[in-house]
Amino acid sequence: MELEIYQTGALQVNTYLLKDEISKEAVLIDIGGSFERLKKHIEDNGYTLKYVLNTHGHFDHIMGEIEIQKNYPEIPIYIHKGDEPHYSQLQEEMNMWGFNCEVPPLKPTKTIDENEELFIGKNKIQIFYTPGHSEGSLSYYIDGKIFTGDTLFQRSIGRTDFFDGDYDTLIESIKSKILTLPEETLVFPGHGPSTTVKEEKKYNTYFK
Repeated sequence: MELEIYQTGALQVNTYLLKDEISKEAVLIDIGGSFERLKKHIEDNGYTLKYVLNTHGHFDHIMGEIEIQKNYPEIPIYIHKGDEPHYSQLQEEMNMWGFNCEVPPLKPTKTIDENEELFIGKNKIQIFYTPGHSEGSLSYYIDGKIFTGDTLFQRSIGRTDFFDGDYDTLIESIKSKILTLPEETLVFPGHGPSTTVKEEKKYNTYFK
């Protein structure tokens, strides 16, 4: 399993590209923009994009889906149902952050929760429901790596001051779903550098 990391969109979201060398399937996690460039890279290397996974629905993580829904509606896009409202509020959220450009409406395509299974090749992607930063935040665990979106950062945690955020819920999500994983698990957040479960248990002051 190969992993490539790109920073996309105005807020430099970590967009993750997973590639399975045997099946030649690829999966993208959180697309802040530049989808056409990523798609070309995937195809030029002989891979097929199987689907797109969202850790949550905040505008900076889903802006790249405008290109997908406009030009490639056959590509499945997964998100938890709790974050569907962010699609209808995309313009308002952008305006709140000072981005005044007009964007076309986005519609959710496929919802998913932690009781379902996804695969890239023969590799299972385990889904964890980790609300707190948003109502429908998800984390994806595969091949000793967990992709946490804006739930957990290196020595920090996600914001909880949005309309569907909650601090106590976020802390419980991290403690029960992420910090219980093997300590060598690599943590890949929605922004900033990667970390490990061991490092967060030892140094993250939110859990002291």
